[in-house]
Amino acid sequence: MADLSSTYAQWTPRLLSILRIIAGLLFMEHGAQKLFGIPTPMGPLPTLIMVAGVLEFFGGLLILLGLFTRPVAFILAGEMAVAYFMGHAFTTNIPAGFLWPTVNKGEPAVLYCFIFLYLAVAGGGVWSIDRLWRRNYA
Repeated sequence: MADLSSTYAQWTPRLLSILRIIAGLLFMEHGAQKLFGIPTPMGPLPTLIMVAGVLEFFGGLLILLGLFTRPVAFILAGEMAVAYFMGHAFTTNIPAGFLWPTVNKGEPAVLYCFIFLYLAVAGGGVWSIDRLWRRNYA
């Protein structure tokens, strides 16, 4: 029977890359909806939401590719923190809305914030352009 810790060591960097790829794809979808109306149009949007759409689509693309993962993930974590506080935490009429993301519908923003914060520290994993560049120029 294989040693479980060696299996974990082998799969941890790969699953980091899978987390990055899935988070990037899903985040791009948010940006595509804001910018291009795909899969469903949102109508005219304020400038701040359009800026968020640009960050989400193109930042999500860079995260998906694993290109400039750490700085892009740090910026996107900040965007999601701002999105939570501006769009969810203080916009509910429920007294404890700030404390409960399930009440103020801010769960995705919080989750993305912490996924991107993790990627800002951990990097893109073994299946990333960052990794290829590091290997070729190190």
